This record gives sequence, C-alpha cells and structure tokens, in this order.
Amino acid sequence: MLTYLARRLAGTIPVLLAVSIFVFGFVHALPGDPARLEAGPEASPADIEAIRHDMGLDGPIWTQYLRWAGNTAQFKLGRSSKTRQPVAEVIGERFFPTLWLTIVSMIWATVLGVGIGVLSGVGRGRWQDKTGMVFAISGVSFPGFWLGLLLIDLFSVRLGWLPTGGYGSWQNFVMPSFTLGLSVAAVMARFTRSAFVEIMAEDYVRTARMKGVPERLVAWKHTLRNALIPVITLTGLQFGFLLGGAVVIETVFSWPGLGRLLIDSVSFRDYPVIQAEIMLFSVEFVLINLAVDVLYAVANPEIRLK
Repeated sequence: MLTYLARRLAGTIPVLLAVSIFVFGFVHALPGDPARLEAGPEASPADIEAIRHDMGLDGPIWTQYLRWAGNTAQFKLGRSSKTRQPVAEVIGERFFPTLWLTIVSMIWATVLGVGIGVLSGVGRGRWQDKTGMVFAISGVSFPGFWLGLLLIDLFSVRLGWLPTGGYGSWQNFVMPSFTLGLSVAAVMARFTRSAFVEIMAEDYVRTARMKGVPERLVAWKHTLRNALIPVITLTGLQFGFLLGGAVVIETVFSWPGLGRLLIDSVSFRDYPVIQAEIMLFSVEFVLINLAVDVLYAVANPEIRLK
C-alpha cells in the first residue's frame, strides 16, 4: 500500500506543475492592468510604474512565474490588491462557508442519490425505476441558477419561510445546498442504478438466488457492496466538483464563500487572490482524487497490483 501511495503522490507533481503554468498564463491573459486599477484613476504614470514594480509585474513573464511558483510552494501567497490583506487570510475567511455548504450538499445528495439508484436497480423496469430515472433526468436538466431563483421566489418572496441569502443559521443552508446538490444526487442515482444492474447480472448473484437466498438479502449483502466500489470514485469526483464549482450558486444566494470571492477578484483583477484560489481548487481536486484512489485500492486490493 505504501508503494502504491508513493507512486500516486509522485504522479501528482507533474499535474500540479502543469496546472500552475496554466493558472499563471490564464490570469495574466485577463484584460486590464491590475497596477492601474490599484493606483486609481488619478495616479501618475510614475505611481503606476512604482506599484507595478512592487507587485512584480515589470519583469519578464518567466521570471514572474518562477517567483510566483516559488512563493506559492512556500505558502507565501502575497497580499490582495483590493483589500491589502494577506491572501491566506482572505481565503481563510471564505473557505469554511464553502466547505460546510459542500459537505451538507454532498451528504444529502449521496444518501438520496444512492438510495434512489438502489431502488431503481432492484425494481428495474417497474414503477420505482421509472420514477427514479425521471428524478435523475430532471435533476441533471435543471440549470442551477434558474432553480435557485425559483426557490428564492417561492420560499423567500412568496412564502417568507427562508432567507434569500447570507450565512449563519441552518435556514441559510436549505436552498443553496438543495440547489447545489440536486444535480449530484441525480448523477449518483443514475450511476448507482447502472452499477447495481450490472452487478446483479453476475454469476455469483445468480448462484445466490438459485440457493434460495431471499431477494432482499441478495440485493443488500451480495450486490450493494460491490456496486458501491465505482460509486466511491464518483463520490470523490463530485465532492471536488462541488467544492470548486459553487461559483454561480454562491452568487445567486449571496453566500460568503470562495466562489463569490473568485467572481469579485476577477472583476477587480486581483491577481494574487485569483491565482491562489484557482491553485487551491486544483490542489483540492488532486488530493480528493488521490484519496479516492486509495479508498478504491482498499476496497479492491487487485488495483494495487496493477
């Protein structure tokens, strides 16, 4: 297992290097001059040049990348061009609202999605299967921003049951977590159903039925465990997607998280925050994939031998 883990860790290094080059190039390709934006409209050319030098933007592009990559590797993320606060502090203030929203969304989406997928797989072709797949198709089809606006109009404007946005109480989590997790639950339901149907066609499942094992025991003891092995991979990927992809949902519900911070930072051309956030999302996704691979190897030891 240690050899497998070391091999997987080594494989993340070129991925992170490629991501860092892409992030740096993408951010610097954005239109606008961050030095001019920070200096203000009344600043003189000399003032703008001094700020550009202070931000390290007056050197060749490759020296700028090496300086930024070296500082990032040492967790020296610089200061925000907008607030002048340390970038680590700015991101730290927004990290936990996004993390808790992601966790809440992932928990209910996984439970509901796997439950519907199992019921659909057991009752393949019957009413529970058709109902479950209608839910799955509908959940994938609804645009998140449109669903969020509908929920705000119904539960906040018309009924007055839930706040339109903000962060603090459990009520603030209801609509954002539902909007964020619906598509994940739908994908989990379809994926679980497919895995369940495939496993139920295996020889050992047919053998268990021929021995007179009750259908419920066949489904829950012999089928579910093996069907959930590929679902582990999907769960990790979806968690990474939610953690880094809540930009639109956080904007709709005025959620003080990383997604909204990224939108604000792009608007202000806050290079240090933009680069740090995108790298954070990338590292999170790589680490989540690594954790999923390890869990997959634990569940299926044959993977470690390949």
